[in-house]
Amino acid sequence: MELSQQPLLGFLLNPFGRTPRSLKLVEHGVAIDGSTRNVVTFAEISSPPSIKNGLFVSSITLASDHAGETRLRAGGKARAETFRQAIEEAWRAFNLAELSQEADQINHLLQEIGDLKSPAAYPAACRLHPILSQAQKLDSRLLRKLRAEAIGIEHVEKLAVIRDFVEKPSVLRARAIKTFVDAELARWEEFFDTVEAKPLTPEQRLSIVVDEDATLVLAGAGSGKTSVITAKAAYLLKAGIRTADQVLLLAFAKDAATEMSERVEARCGAPVQARTFHALAYDIIGSVEGSKPALAAHSTDDTAFLALLQQIFKDLVATTSDVAHAIINWFSQFLNEPHNDWDYQSKHDWYSQVEQLDLRTLQGEQVKSFEELQIANWLYQNGVAYEYEPNYPHPLPKNGKRDYTPDFHLIESDVYIEHFGVRRERTRDGQERLTTAPFVDREDYLAGMNWKRQVHSDNRTTLIETYSYERQEGRLLDALTKKLEPYVTLNPRPLATIFDRVIEMGQVDAFTRVLGTFLRQFKSGGYHVEHCLEKADRLKMGPRARAFLSVFDPVRREYEKRLDGRIDFEDMILRAANYVEEGRFKSPFRHILVDEFQDISQSRARLILALKAQHQDARVFAVGDDWQSIYRFAGSDIHIMRGFGRKFGGRFDDENDIHRTVDLGRTFRSVDKIALAARHFVLRNPAQITKTVIPAGESKETAIRVVWTHKHDGMDKLKQVLSSFADLPAPAGKKTSVLLLGRYRHVDPGIRDLQRSFPNMSLSYKTIHASKGLEADHVVLLGADRGRIGFPSEITDDPLLSLVSPEAEPFENAEERRVMYVAMTRARFSLTILASESRPSVFVTELLKNPEYGLPRDIEAATLQNLCGECGGRLLPATSKADRNWYRCEHVRLCGNILPACPTCGRGLPRHRDESDELICPACSTSFPACPSCSDGWLVERKGKYGSFLGCVRYPACTGKARKSHQTAQR
Repeated sequence: MELSQQPLLGFLLNPFGRTPRSLKLVEHGVAIDGSTRNVVTFAEISSPPSIKNGLFVSSITLASDHAGETRLRAGGKARAETFRQAIEEAWRAFNLAELSQEADQINHLLQEIGDLKSPAAYPAACRLHPILSQAQKLDSRLLRKLRAEAIGIEHVEKLAVIRDFVEKPSVLRARAIKTFVDAELARWEEFFDTVEAKPLTPEQRLSIVVDEDATLVLAGAGSGKTSVITAKAAYLLKAGIRTADQVLLLAFAKDAATEMSERVEARCGAPVQARTFHALAYDIIGSVEGSKPALAAHSTDDTAFLALLQQIFKDLVATTSDVAHAIINWFSQFLNEPHNDWDYQSKHDWYSQVEQLDLRTLQGEQVKSFEELQIANWLYQNGVAYEYEPNYPHPLPKNGKRDYTPDFHLIESDVYIEHFGVRRERTRDGQERLTTAPFVDREDYLAGMNWKRQVHSDNRTTLIETYSYERQEGRLLDALTKKLEPYVTLNPRPLATIFDRVIEMGQVDAFTRVLGTFLRQFKSGGYHVEHCLEKADRLKMGPRARAFLSVFDPVRREYEKRLDGRIDFEDMILRAANYVEEGRFKSPFRHILVDEFQDISQSRARLILALKAQHQDARVFAVGDDWQSIYRFAGSDIHIMRGFGRKFGGRFDDENDIHRTVDLGRTFRSVDKIALAARHFVLRNPAQITKTVIPAGESKETAIRVVWTHKHDGMDKLKQVLSSFADLPAPAGKKTSVLLLGRYRHVDPGIRDLQRSFPNMSLSYKTIHASKGLEADHVVLLGADRGRIGFPSEITDDPLLSLVSPEAEPFENAEERRVMYVAMTRARFSLTILASESRPSVFVTELLKNPEYGLPRDIEAATLQNLCGECGGRLLPATSKADRNWYRCEHVRLCGNILPACPTCGRGLPRHRDESDELICPACSTSFPACPSCSDGWLVERKGKYGSFLGCVRYPACTGKARKSHQTAQR
């Protein structure tokens, strides 16, 4: 059918042919001017054609998406109307035909979307993503192109359901989830009331009915995580969501796996076998290879693993020269992470750092800086006999300072070495000058340097000088070598001898733990040494990282050789993951339930992901607590849990990390003063996932306290603490339980003897790591002291481990803080911390200083208010052999500030009050004039050549004095 302009009318109205001269109805649309190359298809027509009647001419208008409006002016109203109706009928028929072709899919989508109003199953992303994808494709292909006028209001209303789902899928899914969860909680109420000995909490119930692609249950200490994971498995079976062979329960320990299997079967009567990761991996390998490879003997024994690494060290030192040099170089120069005193603003902060690291030389003495450590170890390695800080043998005039002790004295050559902590800098006028660390008085220090030079010049002793700027420029030991050439003949000790010395000092034990952790994470994450070197350069980790890798790589290669065809646990997990990824193992599992998820490693996460990827509807249900992630040494990677959604989440509505997190919140263990203090403590690290904590109860008594220990009274103080528990009420029908905790095994105080002394209590000792999952009425934390193997441990959080971790943990003592959290949350009613008064852990100091932790204020007043004026540390009370009381700085070896007790009462320490020029004893209120030269001392009467005067009690360390006034004489 065709409609054309009449020739005369066309000439008059369209003389230049700028508008169409004819429209022709063809099979797929309307051809303009009869051209098959210029057709407006029915799919492009946006509305029925319209007619406008004039006095002599009728115009027909055709609207399309691409060509806009096409208008034909033609005479004859009847002809135009007939043509318009023909186009409209063809257009409607086309749209209805298109709709009819998709009827099955439309009906399917309407059914699926309609079911979301009252879903029979949890509307997980993996279930709805395919539906959404179909709806989006249908909408793009057809629905958005269909015209309402063409298909009629009934069809429009039906299709609006699909289009609404396409426009706001997340809103509809969220609504469906709420509907399902509310109904499911009500439907299974009786099950949740009876599945465990006590009814499940609202949070536990929610975690069980939520069934997202990836669900993370945050289960804090004592929150009932085992109840959740076993009830989840029972619910899946009882609800008919899965069969027993489709559910996989994974645990890290064999005992935990056995307990879960028994509990699930008891709850629902179906045998669901919980397995360890290693048992699962071993089964996968066996099913693919037909037999299971032999396990390395050390796979199940950490002690044997570390012993093997130590033996490899020893053998490499004895047999491989370049490796031996690398190993000895590491222990002599790089064992400790070098800290820069220029980064510290106070002496107290710097001294605390030095003491915590325990800078001990190969010869055995403690030194005061990393640079002194390097010098001392270089001398020892090269057979140069030396004394550290000996008394200078020549008499010197008394100047109120300590006796002069040069840094090093070389015994055979009688040469002295002084290391000066100065660096070079350029001033604005281009001149070079020496600078000191921020907490050091530059003028006094430079004057001291000149004084020492003059002493050696006057007494004709040989002085060799070294400087901090030489280390900064990477040439400290080379410069020392050249300076000593005229005086010293080097006689390097055999490498085996040095290594024996390293072993004797216990340094190999500590380093082996770091290297063992590094090796496990290296293998678990599939790292390469080249990548680690590149990362070390990128992170500006300096020569220490390269020195470490030069030791690690040969040890790793030798370790792989000694496996001799056997596999360790890291090999086992990775091989199984490969088989699953390649499809050589067909997984039956649709629900993967993982206990203690915070301990997951890269290789274990890869295995879970591979199992999940085999089935579009597979789910991961993980229960864990990132606050208790303390197994980095065994390969665990906390970042996997922190990035849970990115790793395991589903896809929906343009998001690729769809997951659900449920916070159990409630603890059934600790009272408020412990539970809330522990929460505050662990969340000081902002990277930890924030969780709610609802304590098990309220306590009116002090729940956390610190008991100070001194050099030889640790056992006496422990017995006093245990005796105090005897006066507390015990649980009905049970002995009072007391758990003693230590950071290391060697802290064990001898539990058998203690148990005999306290037969009415149930006593036990565990390392903090071994105590996970345990609880007691009272917990006593032993050895909360500062030091490399103190608590926090300097070993666990060695920055080198960031080379085999996707992300670094920048917060200081990040993992050790979590270890402390675990220790705190073992206690139901009280936590007692035994700490050295002279070397308290930084954790103890933090607990005492911050009122939010709720420790008794009298302890804080006694231990923190007397600050050393010389360095900012604490002044601690002590008693001399003659039973005289005095106070000394906690940094006794580095600062040495000493003050007598009040001469009036013999107990208190006179201190400044407000801005007064007097010091007042807090014990007896006697006042003393302040020393004009130092901040701690006060003036007392002394006799001199010219009679009585007032001198500082700190003499000879301070020579402050004043004339004796009449008022002072009266006092």
